[in-house]
Formats: sequence, structure tokens, C-alpha cells
Amino acid sequence: MKLLKAALFALIFSLVPAYAYSASLGDLRVNYLAGDVQVKTADTSEWVPASINMPLMSGDALWVPEGGRAGIQLRDGTYVRLNENSSFEVLTIGDDSFQFYLSLGHAYVNFRGRQGTLFQMDTPVSSSRAYDRARFRVDVSDNGFTDVSVFNGAVFTEGRNGKTRVTAGNILSVGGDTYAELAPLGPADDWERWNREMDRKLEKRYSTRYLPSELSPYSYDFDEYGKWVYVRDYGYCWTPTVISVGWAPYRLGRWTWIGGDYVWVSYDPWGWAPYHYGRWAFGASIGWYWVPPARGAVYWGPGFVAWVNTPTYVSWVPLAPREIYYGHGYYGPHSVNITNVNINTINVTNVYRNAHVTSAATIVSRDTFVTGRHVDVNVRENPFLTQKVSVGRPDIAPTRTSYMPVVKSIPLAKEPPQAVRQIQVNQLRESRPVVKNPDQSVFRPGAPARQMSVTTVSKPKLPGVAVQPQGLQPRTTGRDVQRPIGEAPRREVQKPAGAPAGREMQRPGGTPTGREVQKPAGAPAGREMQRPGGTPMGREVQKPAGAPAPKETVKQGAPQKPLTDKEKEEELQRQQREPGRGR
Repeated sequence: MKLLKAALFALIFSLVPAYAYSASLGDLRVNYLAGDVQVKTADTSEWVPASINMPLMSGDALWVPEGGRAGIQLRDGTYVRLNENSSFEVLTIGDDSFQFYLSLGHAYVNFRGRQGTLFQMDTPVSSSRAYDRARFRVDVSDNGFTDVSVFNGAVFTEGRNGKTRVTAGNILSVGGDTYAELAPLGPADDWERWNREMDRKLEKRYSTRYLPSELSPYSYDFDEYGKWVYVRDYGYCWTPTVISVGWAPYRLGRWTWIGGDYVWVSYDPWGWAPYHYGRWAFGASIGWYWVPPARGAVYWGPGFVAWVNTPTYVSWVPLAPREIYYGHGYYGPHSVNITNVNINTINVTNVYRNAHVTSAATIVSRDTFVTGRHVDVNVRENPFLTQKVSVGRPDIAPTRTSYMPVVKSIPLAKEPPQAVRQIQVNQLRESRPVVKNPDQSVFRPGAPARQMSVTTVSKPKLPGVAVQPQGLQPRTTGRDVQRPIGEAPRREVQKPAGAPAGREMQRPGGTPTGREVQKPAGAPAGREMQRPGGTPMGREVQKPAGAPAPKETVKQGAPQKPLTDKEKEEELQRQQREPGRGR
């Protein structure tokens, strides 16, 4: 029976392309969380709670519910932050390109713009590409209509009717096949101000002087949560300053099955770079300290530890510099790829330096390791001094909870809506290729991008207010119709026969945000957007030169004849006395 289980386990692991995944698991991580944010990984189609410091890869999706926020950091130092009620998909991560899809909600992007890199953010009706350093935000309403607001730099945004360049201080609204409107940016809202403050904090770059260039994007974590000390054997090393009594590396967090391997997901706010790069050591006068990898030898790893795996418990200890890491893939100098190696021929001696440090070894039951539910385990002696060291990760097949970076319950009201659950990331990827050439079209692969026809207005516009053009609003019905997010509706709003042509701004779902402006018969065709309550949005209706002035409205029952000058003055005074008018 034991031989059969071992054979089945070996078969399962041989079918998982762990090495193919490992190259990209260090490219993208969750660096900020607030609220009940959830993730659906490429490994499973199930939505589970997200955790800070969990890696993301192509095919993953995030849902940020009401009251939540999330932040994502790319390997080049780019930050993407998501506001509440946002659905965000990771389409493609390449050597020199990043492609994401915002199906719904609000995304703020601080793109570092390293030479030769591309950042592409797609939505149901648009595709925005940045090639140089830029700060911008993308807002998508329930119907797919999109606002692209640029704060610094420039972004190339393409819709179905062509492409245009959006420069700093401007906002482009895109909807359907032909609608595109360019306006100056209005004043900043709370979401933009919060992101500016987050960006300001990240400008602290003290730790860059001690880090290899590949790790400089993570300087903020080192600056904020620790200090640098000089160690004679290793030079400048980093030690955390906010830790609890009895703390040891690789203790606060859990091993999660991601991309075909057990990956350490740390719950320490700084726990990304120190657990996936470099090694740990202990000094009597310093305590635990992290030794950065040598310049030119920076390799991401699932977690640089040694293992002891027994029938009742699993134990691990952090590796010290130059100690061998046995993993399913190549993770730099002082590592061995055991993917195609007979591990029975490897003889591991118990010479790990950190094993002799008090409380350095973490010991959990096998049930705790797999399910995340804590089960007490009583081990009197240090396993690394008494047991045989395992070669590579524990031979424990993952279960459902092994895929959860953190085990906790999510309130039903915070779970993704049905429309978000229906989104298929693979289908989105097939419909939206990565296009690195700015002159080529995303919507028509292989063809040159056409110039977008844009209506320019001079009145500033607030970001995040996606406008629906006339004839593209979804019909309102007596019941709520569920449809997948990702396609802009193209159905006209039903109006009574003979109703004047006017444009209504719609809330998500198709309900009007305000009442129509009533015009008397014979008034010229003009459109005026209304806020809730009927007050104008602030942009005047543009009329052709020489157009007739609209007739004055009169009270019902009044004589249908032109008003005298005195009557007009009295009528104006009466309107000014009414509540809410003339203010």
C-alpha cells in the first residue's frame, strides 16, 4: 500500500509543470490588502480569501468587494491598486510586458516604465498601453464604459473606432463602437488622493544602497520594518525590528500550493523579498538577520528552507548562506534541481547551522500543514538533530485548503457577484492579445491602429464617471438580468413615441441617474446631462450658431401667449423664491 501511494504521488507531481511555473511566480505579488479580498487562481476555479504576499500568475483573478482595497506590485516596481467593487484579471506576464484586464471597478497604476517594457490594461471597450513612466487610473462601469485619466506621462488608448494618445491632465471616456470624449481632468477625489499618499510613502529609497538592483523595488519594506547592520562575514544585512518574542523566519504564514509547488506565503507585512531571495542567519548580539543575495545571483525561490517530514509532523528550518536548497527547479547558486534526479541517491547530512538556534525549527502536524487548522504536536527534541532530513518539499498531496493562502471565512455579501464568477480569464486572453508595437491595433491584430475620432470638450470632468452616449444604454426591465461583465450593451433605451432626442446618463444596470430635462414643443435639439435631482452636470449645451432660442416654459393653465417684459420679470422673481432654485 505504501508503495502504491508513493507511486501515485510521484505521478501527480510529474504531471505538474512546476519548473515552468517557477520562472513567473516571482513577477507579481499582493502587497496591500484591506477587507475581504478574494482570489481565483489558475490552479483552481474556486474563489478563496486572498493574502498579503501571495504571488500571482497569468490566469489569476481578484475580486475586491465593497469596503475593500488591494494593491499589487510588479517585479519592476510598478504598482496597481484596486478600489472596492473591482474585478481584475491577470492575462499575461512576459519578460518585457504585463497585461491585465479590468472588467469592473477602479484601478490606479503607477508604471515605472523601465526601458523596453510594456504595460497593457484592457477593459470591455478599450485597451490602454504605456511604454514610458506614467501614472493613470482606469474606471469601468457595470456596462463596460471606461474612463482613462492620466496624471503623469502619457497613455495610448484604443477603442473600437481607433487609438489616441492621452496626456497628463486629461480624461478620455470610451463607450461602445464610436463614442469617445476627451476632457480636462477635474479635481482629485478621495481615491486619487489616497493613491498619491501611497506613492509618496514609496519614494523612500534608503535601502537601495544595500540591495542588488533586482531587489530595489522592494526597498520600502526594508525601510519601513527593519534596519541594516554590518556583519563581518556578510557585509550589510537586514534585521526586522517589529517581531514578537520567540519569532523565527518562516513562522508567521503558511505553505500554499501555488503553481505546482508549496510556496511560503508570509503574513509579515515585509515578508516577500526576505523569504524568496537570500538566506537567514542568527547572531547573539543581533538576533535573526537576512543576508541579501550576491549581485548577479538574484533568484526567486518558493522558500529557502530544509525539511524533515515524518508520518505525524512536518518541520522546517531556514537555510543559512551557502547551504544547499533542494527544490523542483533551479533557484540559483547553492541549489539543486531534483525534478529529474533520483533523490534516493542524495545523502543530506544534518549540518544546518540554524538548526542549533533555539526555536529556529518550526514544527506542525501534517493536518495543520495541509488544512491550515492548528493541531498541537508534541516533539521533545529538535527533529533536525534526531531525524533524517528530507530531500525537497514534503511528499504530501495538496487538498482543497492547500490552495488557500489564508484559511478564513468570507461573508456571503462579500463574495463575487454572479456576473464576475462567469468571467473566463482564458477567453479574455484569447480575445485581447498583447501588442507591443504602439502603431499596431489590439482590436484588429496584425493591422495598423486607426486614428480615433474624439469629441473634445473644455469643461473639466471628474474621473470615474463613465458616460453612456445616446443609443447605447441597456434597456431597463422589470427584473434584474444577469449577464457576464465584459461586453458593452448596445441596446437603446425605450422612449415613448415622439419623445425628443436627449441623452440620459445611466447608473450601472441601466437606471437613469437623474430626470430628463423637460423642453417645450419646438425647442431645438440639445442634450444636457443631469445629476440626481435634476441639476445640470455643469457642461453647457452647445448649439449651432444662429439656432433659435428655446421657448419659455409657462405654468399649466396659463394663457398661451407671449409674456410681456413685466410678466417675464415677475416670473423670474417667483422662480428665484422657490426652494433649490437660483442658488
